Amino acid sequence: MALTPAPSDPRDRLALTFAPLDLADCYSQAEDPANGAVVVMSGTVRNQTDGKPVVALDYQAYEPMALEVFRAIAAQIRQQWTQVNRVVIHHRTGRLAIGEISVLVAVGCPHRGEAFAACQYAIDTLKHNAPIWKKELWQDGSSEWVSIGACEV
Repeated sequence: MALTPAPSDPRDRLALTFAPLDLADCYSQAEDPANGAVVVMSGTVRNQTDGKPVVALDYQAYEPMALEVFRAIAAQIRQQWTQVNRVVIHHRTGRLAIGEISVLVAVGCPHRGEAFAACQYAIDTLKHNAPIWKKELWQDGSSEWVSIGACEV
């Protein structure tokens, strides 16, 4: 998979890619012998928004700034949860079909509580701060661009 790495810490894997995301690969990048937990959040394209049928999503991002936001998220995680061993944040761009993975966030840590909290912080902050937009393509042929930050948390 062709990913654009942008690590803030050499143990982190942060990327935007046009290629499909691989759940097993993301998990393996979060593994570390010191981990007692790896928590993974997988965001997928669903078939409706507020009851309106969706057929696909188009994602666009301002890559340099998005990767900087990913770096900042990883750095903030390491400040708040100092035992975190690995942070993985991968986001897709381009057209995605129903069921495809749009974002993967994984956090590896000695303890599950910190791993869950850090993973939730990462996805919530990404959705709020990253310059990533999605165009919802609806079954009736209409479409609309929205910032992922405007989406439900």
